[in-house]
Amino acid sequence: MSCPLIVILGDQLTDDLPVLTGAPADAVVALFEVEEEGRYVPHHPQKIAFLFSAMRHFAETLRGQGRQVHYTCLDDGDNTHDLIDEAERVARLYDCDEIRVTYPGEWRLFDRIQKRRHGVLAWHTVHDDRFFCTRESFHQWAQGRQRFRMEHFYRWMRRETGLLMDENGKPQGDQWNFDHDNRKPLPDHIDFPATPQHKPDAITREVVALVETHFGQHFGSLEGFNWPITRRQALNDLAHFIEHALPFFGDYQDAISDRHPFLYHARLSGALNAGLLRPLEVCQAAERAWQDGSVPLNCAEGFIRQILGWREYVRGIYWLNMPEYKQRNALKADRGLPAFYWSGDTDMRCMRRAIEMTRDNAYAHHIQRLMVTGNFALLCGVRPEALCDWYLAVYIDAYEWVELPNTLGMVLYADGGYLGSKPYCASGKYIDRMSDHCQHCRYDVKKSLDEDACPFNSLYWYFLERHEKQLAGNQRMKLIYGSLNRMSDDKRQALREQAIRFLDQLDYEPAYGQGDHLAGYGQRTGTGSD
Repeated sequence: MSCPLIVILGDQLTDDLPVLTGAPADAVVALFEVEEEGRYVPHHPQKIAFLFSAMRHFAETLRGQGRQVHYTCLDDGDNTHDLIDEAERVARLYDCDEIRVTYPGEWRLFDRIQKRRHGVLAWHTVHDDRFFCTRESFHQWAQGRQRFRMEHFYRWMRRETGLLMDENGKPQGDQWNFDHDNRKPLPDHIDFPATPQHKPDAITREVVALVETHFGQHFGSLEGFNWPITRRQALNDLAHFIEHALPFFGDYQDAISDRHPFLYHARLSGALNAGLLRPLEVCQAAERAWQDGSVPLNCAEGFIRQILGWREYVRGIYWLNMPEYKQRNALKADRGLPAFYWSGDTDMRCMRRAIEMTRDNAYAHHIQRLMVTGNFALLCGVRPEALCDWYLAVYIDAYEWVELPNTLGMVLYADGGYLGSKPYCASGKYIDRMSDHCQHCRYDVKKSLDEDACPFNSLYWYFLERHEKQLAGNQRMKLIYGSLNRMSDDKRQALREQAIRFLDQLDYEPAYGQGDHLAGYGQRTGTGSD
């Protein structure tokens, strides 16, 4: 008698998914390591190692539950190295009559699977219950709205879930968010909690060696790999964050350090997006910490808002608008990605350190992504596709459903204000206020002109000038455009010429797959910092 093949994707490592709980006892559960999934963009080796090790450990968990599990390793001789083809090969191997899979998180896979629904081996997609808001519920929320704003969605989610709400249906503390309390720069002397350490077991050591062999030419270092690869480890990391970091997270969540990559951030997004943790349990842990008095309300709310608000919101935006959303380019940005995004070889200290931390850890926190590497790309006019592919490749938590709206919409304003109400553009003044980078930089953040002037400054004014027709009418931009319009023609010309000279001397990379450019920039340049 035939049985279904249950395909578990690398970001679906949750043992009570409906596709598993609804499967018959004789179903074959299958997981695949395939080259194509590591190369459609040049994923960071730590990201690949994290997923492969987590998948192998998850397969052992399923076997321990008595399930029949097939696991295709990367170097198996009969591996087709294409996820769809491999699933169909394995289904035929076990004489399965259908293939079931949880809705994938990326359009490229969803589209391919949909085209196989009526094939000889029919594919069936099953609801993913790991999110607060279903795709259908978001669509209903969005209907009839002329404009979307995350804050409106977030308040709806708070009411729907009851998180941080009182018995009268009002927000705890009588306000919905405490963002104004969460923008403090770091003091001169501060100690950060040590990150939890995960000693690699035999499975992880084998995976790291495998990834080094097959993907070692990609941007990123495997040295110091230290990510939770089981649910137990992820829960330990959650408990550590709640006790040691969350009490200070809110105050300093926007701060940037030249030396410390993690600060008070949770480092849970990789485990959360891969399914080792569920968002409800994470948010409830933060809420309980506030309820028992160990965490201030602004810290609990700021953390919960990132998960209940932004994470859910961008997923809704993604599925509401794909595949068309990916083609948007409202500012008509047309430059390639500067080559130093793959090497860190730049004198701009903030960019260099953000890229080095990304290389060493497959991680940078949200303000580094938005206001440093993202802001620079916005000011330069980098093509959305080029920056989106880079973000998708280099971060351990990046899947297209969460990466694309954040990068294309929030960072690059390429959707014309659909996701965010204004471009998050800034001069060097913002980076100087929120970080200690500028004191280590060869450029002078106080200068806009001359050879040693911070490039962010002239690029900022040039960006505003280039897009004045499109942006000057934005109410949130009126003050800064007032400053631009009061500027003398001579100064505007000098700033314009300074910015153009800087842009013209940059080296730019072609799109991934066009030539062998990664052979140079993908090589690791050391794992230490200055």
